[in-house]
Amino acid sequence: MMLPSSSFDIVIIGLTITSSWGNGHATTYRGLVRELEARGHSVLFLERDVPWYAPHRDPPEVFEGSVQLYGSVRELRSRFGAVVKNARLVMVGSFVPDGVEIGEWVQSNATGICAFYDIDTPVTLGKLARKEFDYITPEQVSGYDLYLSFAGGPILDLLQRVYGAVMSRALYCSVDPLKYYPQDTEKSYDLGYMGTYSVDRQQVLDKLMLKSAEKWPQGRFIVAGPQYPDDIEWPPNVCRKEHIPPGEHAAFYCSQRFTLNVTRADMVASGYAPSVRLFEAGACGVAVISDYWDGLNRFFEIGSEIIVSRSWEETLRVLSDMAEDEIAAMGQRARRRVLVEHTAAHRAEELDHYVSEAIKVKARKVRNRIYVSRHV
Repeated sequence: MMLPSSSFDIVIIGLTITSSWGNGHATTYRGLVRELEARGHSVLFLERDVPWYAPHRDPPEVFEGSVQLYGSVRELRSRFGAVVKNARLVMVGSFVPDGVEIGEWVQSNATGICAFYDIDTPVTLGKLARKEFDYITPEQVSGYDLYLSFAGGPILDLLQRVYGAVMSRALYCSVDPLKYYPQDTEKSYDLGYMGTYSVDRQQVLDKLMLKSAEKWPQGRFIVAGPQYPDDIEWPPNVCRKEHIPPGEHAAFYCSQRFTLNVTRADMVASGYAPSVRLFEAGACGVAVISDYWDGLNRFFEIGSEIIVSRSWEETLRVLSDMAEDEIAAMGQRARRRVLVEHTAAHRAEELDHYVSEAIKVKARKVRNRIYVSRHV
């Protein structure tokens, strides 16, 4: 079905909003879209219909806005060309299939602001350095009017200085406080972790959690997430769950005395790249134990709002020595911080500000080109 070209002022072409299976993109987009619509925008989300998400789609009521699936770049262009051309903002996300071809099309045809939303910035830059152009090329970085990054700090300067980004701005992950909030749930686990398997994270998970479980057999632990190899030997006091649907996330966090945050190696190397799990657990008022990376104290005050562990011994010491009222107080301080700075509403407001800034920059560039052409 063709859509009227004036229907939407924001078009997002993202990895997925329909399925939270094995990715953190869906929940990020859901909160952002809802809050953009609350600010008066009309948002269309375009998602590639791929076989690995099709069996794992969440119920339609968990995401808002208009969502359309497309089967190929050709279909995307034919069905949604007019909408993309006339939107005030067209945003292409990281890890979108055929992202390079889609990016070229968007940059060539959209008349509004073209933005790239990099939910995986350190991973993306690693790919560019290795000449792996899965969804963006070095040349395309400078072709976007706005480069939005899940990672902040020095990486924003690098994007502009090395890759020629016109405007690089941090648009960190966020949380939807309507879905993540404290629940009066029995604390069934001393420490829990939720995340898709990755080799680099598994090493840290082993060091900070699984070794602690081995050393403390009476402790109660849980790991939730897909794609873990069958040959992993889990300690007998570690419960395993393949997937937790978003509607059950809050209850999952609230069933733990502490939640563990483990950061991918690329994110640790770049710094200033918080995981959405930090904000989700914080919004639920659950105390977090995390690995360390530069910039962590930009998001939470270490020792007051979050605990850093570098070994199983440190993890075990926190689990066994910290009083329950201290744990609860830390969780409440983290929750207050999240609600003040890290909700989807904050990100929607920031995005509006960045787009307004990008419009001014683009208009200034056009005026300069006209001036130069008239005086050559």
